[in-house]
Amino acid sequence: MNRRDMVDRVVKELQGDLPAVSRPYLAVAERTGLSEQEVISVLDELREKGMLKRIGAVLRHQKAGYDANAMVVWKVPEEDMDRVGSLMAACPLVSHCYWRETPPGWPYNLFTMVHARSRRELQAAIRELSRRSGIDEYRVIESVRELKKTSVQYR
Repeated sequence: MNRRDMVDRVVKELQGDLPAVSRPYLAVAERTGLSEQEVISVLDELREKGMLKRIGAVLRHQKAGYDANAMVVWKVPEEDMDRVGSLMAACPLVSHCYWRETPPGWPYNLFTMVHARSRRELQAAIRELSRRSGIDEYRVIESVRELKKTSVQYR
């Protein structure tokens, strides 16, 4: 099997959940026809090339008691985006932080997902992010219901 096929098999297999076993890469190896060391080698290669940032657990925040969440969109001057984006991304209650191109008439260019245990805690966290960043032009878009939450499937 060539290296490209090995990479394709590992990437395809890791799009789902890792098995909850003591040696998850061995289980991945068994499902892909590779050795455990080959799987680890592929992951090392992807990491070294900057294609793989990390492998981590996804917390089901509602089941963990974080029932209040909202997308908060911020109007950030482009020249201040690195500072503000870094500050927002460093907040433990922020799970996603994106600088996005926006359509005409929509001034909000920084998008964050903020999670908290209660609506009151959520509102306090948003106010604190505003205070710390100095950004007071923002909108809070609270979630009504989660309709989908899955890992990305590339192929």
